[in-house]
Amino acid sequence: MEKKPLKLYNVIFPVWILMFWPSPPVFLLTLLGNLAIDCLVVFLALLALRHPARGAVLKRCWWKVWLLGFLSDIIGTLWLAAGLSGAWALDANGTAGWVSGFAMAMTVNPFLHPLALVWTAMGVAAAGVCIYFFDRRVFRRVPELDGRQGHILALTLAAATAPYLFLLPLY
Repeated sequence: MEKKPLKLYNVIFPVWILMFWPSPPVFLLTLLGNLAIDCLVVFLALLALRHPARGAVLKRCWWKVWLLGFLSDIIGTLWLAAGLSGAWALDANGTAGWVSGFAMAMTVNPFLHPLALVWTAMGVAAAGVCIYFFDRRVFRRVPELDGRQGHILALTLAAATAPYLFLLPLY
């Protein structure tokens, strides 16, 4: 019976994988940072819209926007993890050079491989689209907002809070 050699594909893994292995300080910082950014974006968008009930709108929906933003980021993270897992599965015997390049680029710098860049950008876009649709649903239930204002708020949140850190090169 022949044994397969043990391979360690990546000792360094990407920043977005921390969502699956959160340490308490990183997790707390991420929670508070996302809360501050989401609330600031909603407040500034309402300010730009010259909405008279900014405080009431923010008070009514801050936690839903915040939690659904995390859900959207997790959906984008799952997309990236699926690409990385698929690359590892395709390169199980270590002979597919482009797959190894793709997997390496996915873990350290998506700009090193065109397919990794496209895959990562699709993950960012998927999370942004989820943010828009989730927040659009939240803002429909806020009586202080009309349809146009809810659309503008959801679109602003999607564009401003999509997980662009997925694209951050580690070197």
